[in-house]
Amino acid sequence: MNLIFGPIPSRRFGMSLGVDLSPYQKQCNFDCLYCELAPAQTTNHQDKVVSVNKIITELKTSLLKHKNLDVITLTANGEPTLYPHLDKLINDIDKIKGDTKTLILSNGANIDNQDIRNTLLKIDIVKLSLDCANTKGFRKIDRAFNGIDIKNIIDGMIEFKKIYNGEFIIEVLLVKNVNDKTDDIDALKIALNRIKPDRIDLGTIDRPPAYDVAPLDYDVLVNIKNRLGNLPINITARTEEKTKKQSFDKKEIMQTLKMRPLTILDIKNTFDENSFDIFNKLLDEDLIFKKTIANIDFYESK
Repeated sequence: MNLIFGPIPSRRFGMSLGVDLSPYQKQCNFDCLYCELAPAQTTNHQDKVVSVNKIITELKTSLLKHKNLDVITLTANGEPTLYPHLDKLINDIDKIKGDTKTLILSNGANIDNQDIRNTLLKIDIVKLSLDCANTKGFRKIDRAFNGIDIKNIIDGMIEFKKIYNGEFIIEVLLVKNVNDKTDDIDALKIALNRIKPDRIDLGTIDRPPAYDVAPLDYDVLVNIKNRLGNLPINITARTEEKTKKQSFDKKEIMQTLKMRPLTILDIKNTFDENSFDIFNKLLDEDLIFKKTIANIDFYESK
């Protein structure tokens, strides 16, 4: 079971080496409509847990091979803050990461937990999701585990921002006819002004979702940005990125594309010539397939 994937070019964080904290199965306290992973029963804990030692061993190997990284990204087939040894893992990563920053991609559901907040203080970049700031919309889009309350999440984000010295980013992902109504945007504006994140990434679906939902047009995102007022909002968009190309073998390519579908532009920007040849062979062998969403082709492994 591979725990490390990439590196891959991130539109917002540079060259990222991913660490999967739930490699065996989806373990999440949300079942978001837009999630790339297959639907699964929500949970508030991990049933299958990988050891810190195994993660660190694989990470050391990857760090020796892959240079010029911007971030080591803690993510999961689900929610990374459910990983029970997160605090120790971060401490151990800090010992080997050098100048590379740590980043966590979290849905924010556990930010009202004091222990989780204390752990996240150790991470260089914290990105939390806030797709909706009212109860009705929150339940509709994020489909959270029973007992998770959006007011507690927002209050937890406010408290975290007061004591955090790193880069704090909120991601808002909007889905057509789900969380893009006037009441939704008004509630978001109030919440975001209270939280005061360093940056807000405003986007819509741009990867194949598990459910039959649709993205917003770009001009609608621009309009919503304007309605949110004087906030540090970045509309996420795909642009060609200048990155140092990396070497991948067959196994690494298959694992990377399994964890995160990439566009052909992502692949050309990331894979060196030999790796790109291997990719094309896998494509010819039908071990990689193409899926189109919103006029963008993504490549995934089987």
